[in-house]
Amino acid sequence: MKKRFRLRRQSDFQKVMGGKRVYSGRTLVAFAIPVETEESRIGVTVSRHVKGAVDRNRARRKLREAARERMLGPDSPLSRVGIRYDVVLIARPAALDLPFADLEAETEQAALRLANLNS
Repeated sequence: MKKRFRLRRQSDFQKVMGGKRVYSGRTLVAFAIPVETEESRIGVTVSRHVKGAVDRNRARRKLREAARERMLGPDSPLSRVGIRYDVVLIARPAALDLPFADLEAETEQAALRLANLNS
């Protein structure tokens, strides 16, 4: 994922996680806030309940790729709304056990729910 599409500062993560748009699923938790920037940005982190650095990095890579395809693409629910969002995705331990196709489906479901919430 290119740098312009990523959240990188801790203050950005905290600002998004303090927002009111939240999606909680089996494999991930998503937070979002609408922003007035040119493009949506995504930050990915992993719960400390995922034991071991190798597993946390694997979960982070899988979730980042799923988010790139399902949330930043031209046909994603977030881009169809016409509002740009900053999104934080937190991977849960179940993200490692699920096949990648199911993780993509869950990520798209999160994007749909976050885009359809009333402001």
